[in-house]
Amino acid sequence: MIAYIDGKLAYKDPTFVIIDVAGVGYHIKISLQTYSALKEGERCRLQTYLHIKEDAHTLYGFVENAEKRLFLELISVSGIGPNTALMMLSSLSYAEIQQAIVSEDLRTIQSIKGIGTKTAQRVILELKDKIKKGMFAGEAPNFPSPTNNTIRNEALSALVTLGIPKNVAEKSIDTILKQEGNQLSIEQLIKKALKPS
Repeated sequence: MIAYIDGKLAYKDPTFVIIDVAGVGYHIKISLQTYSALKEGERCRLQTYLHIKEDAHTLYGFVENAEKRLFLELISVSGIGPNTALMMLSSLSYAEIQQAIVSEDLRTIQSIKGIGTKTAQRVILELKDKIKKGMFAGEAPNFPSPTNNTIRNEALSALVTLGIPKNVAEKSIDTILKQEGNQLSIEQLIKKALKPS
């Protein structure tokens, strides 16, 4: 097993890179997230996964360990191969995928090309508990922080006080936070939640 490749980035494409290590060029498939993190001509280190089939040995590379770990979890799900997992990681960040799995957001996972309803359901069913148990603890920057939870809770309390059913208010707030990010003030969050969707 090749754990990582460390060398000069000789060539960069949105789907693969070639890394020169002591005169040997390694062809490594990558996600768009890894692509955007690499600078051509510079030295880099990619965490790798070697996928072996009868007709090919394919290297997959990741700038971050968390992305590689999620990739390995995704390919453990029946119906998801390395190329599909890489497509998922190119469509959404690893933190967004984890958040969608934990919150059982079937629509977000289905929005990825090549993922149907049954596969999306399997991903949630098989990985939700693993992610919730903190397998990726500390590596999901887009998860709500305690401050964001406070803002979320205060906005939720205000909306319920205004007569909006709790489940409707929660869904609305979560959708807004997902779309707008976590930089909203309580006032902005409440105003957006009160607008008809």
